[in-house]
Amino acid sequence: MKSYSKYIIHYCFIASLFFSSCKKDLLDVTPPDQLSTTVFWKTEADADLALTGLYNYLYASGGGYATSQYTIVSWDNYSDDSYGQYNYGGGTSALRSGITPSSSEFVANYYVNNYRAIAAINSFLANVGKVLSGNKLTAYKGEAYFLRAFNYFWLAQLYGNVPIVKDDPFGMDYKNGLAKSERADVLKFIESDLDSAIAALPNTTYSSGHAVKSTAQGYKVRVLLFEKKYAEAAALAKQIITDNFYSLNPNYASNFYKPDQNNSKEIMFSVKYLLPNIQHQDVAIAVHLQRWKGELGTKDLINEYEAGDPRKTMTFFMPGDTKAEGWPFTGDLSVATPGKDSWIEGYYAVKKWLTPGLVNPDYGALDDNDYVLLRFADIKLMYAEAQNEAVGPDASVYQQVNEVRARPGVNMPPLPQGLSKDQMRERIRHERRVEFAMEGLRYFDLRRWGIAEQKLNGFIPNPLAPTVKTKYESKYEFWPIPQTEVDRNKPVLVQNPGY
Repeated sequence: MKSYSKYIIHYCFIASLFFSSCKKDLLDVTPPDQLSTTVFWKTEADADLALTGLYNYLYASGGGYATSQYTIVSWDNYSDDSYGQYNYGGGTSALRSGITPSSSEFVANYYVNNYRAIAAINSFLANVGKVLSGNKLTAYKGEAYFLRAFNYFWLAQLYGNVPIVKDDPFGMDYKNGLAKSERADVLKFIESDLDSAIAALPNTTYSSGHAVKSTAQGYKVRVLLFEKKYAEAAALAKQIITDNFYSLNPNYASNFYKPDQNNSKEIMFSVKYLLPNIQHQDVAIAVHLQRWKGELGTKDLINEYEAGDPRKTMTFFMPGDTKAEGWPFTGDLSVATPGKDSWIEGYYAVKKWLTPGLVNPDYGALDDNDYVLLRFADIKLMYAEAQNEAVGPDASVYQQVNEVRARPGVNMPPLPQGLSKDQMRERIRHERRVEFAMEGLRYFDLRRWGIAEQKLNGFIPNPLAPTVKTKYESKYEFWPIPQTEVDRNKPVLVQNPGY
């Protein structure tokens, strides 16, 4: 892309080194090429600072108020699980009016932010060998390979055919632009980077915010499922399970709030927050979700839960809830009541991600709950899905699904024996929906299963407003490239079909 230099590198490489957002005033101090050659890549400390800077892109803006790029609950606004009354992430407008090359928030920002991150990662990979060697160099490059694959997988899922850029941005020739590669080639590149990461990363449990071997393995399972390479996905997921680094958290809800997240053996990758220095964008997540009710669960999702499934009331508040059920408000709002305090009737207020004991969250409240991007429960259900598609519902498929259902505190009964492959597929899809509600996976599941149009086009989010329906077209399998990027890169960068 021609704009790779002007729009991404010059604007963001300093940010990757100094943990700053992409602010133009930084560029007025020292040109980026001088910074990289005269200040950076002189000592091992530079490598530490730069590596931390690569993770800083996990805090990039999603393009709207109170929404970072990985505020994953906002992704459910693109699905049949949630209604976003303030259009967090742009999900509400996307479902109401459709997606266009001029759509904002997540539609535009994932493209731009992922390429910003990739630019910094490529420069890191080109230069880190100047100051590191041996095992430390191998491990640091492994993290960079993982992060590049992570960013490219988002691009592949959303936009499909995108340019593959591997070179150090400071050494590239920008006279000629880069054309898009086919999605299959992008996915092949992602697999290669993940393989490099798996070979290089430490074989230990995830805890610090830095990717480890199992983190990369887990993301490769996702990629293989996306590619419908079911046997390979099942084999790799089984390896993660048998390595026994992770287990299901006996307290399901505590995967989503501090300090319990810090000790969860279920979390395999997350966006880490830490007060007072690393806070959620603009407001606490409790203000976003519980006070303002920026996401509200749909009746369709509530109806998905089986009778007695406690994950329903661990994820959502029910009308009439009080302090005994964890309702955080007092006074006139001490009883959970649809129609009051931004709670729209016909929807359900979100409980997941709320720190127990937090009272009357409002503007000025602080929390630092991590956004969980990969859980061990996902590995188990991805194994079940892949194995069922590859060989059918054998005993191992039942085992993994039933273990998720039977975790302490959930204690749902095992699946009935004798299910056919098709029946098991539906059971696994059900389990994914209720297990990961308000974790941003539903939209991507519907798309990779090929049923997004069936489920979302004409969907009625609120049964009390039956004339309001959502819109989803088959062309959304490939989101449009932001029009600003197409305009910058004409004629090399061509818009995706249908836009």
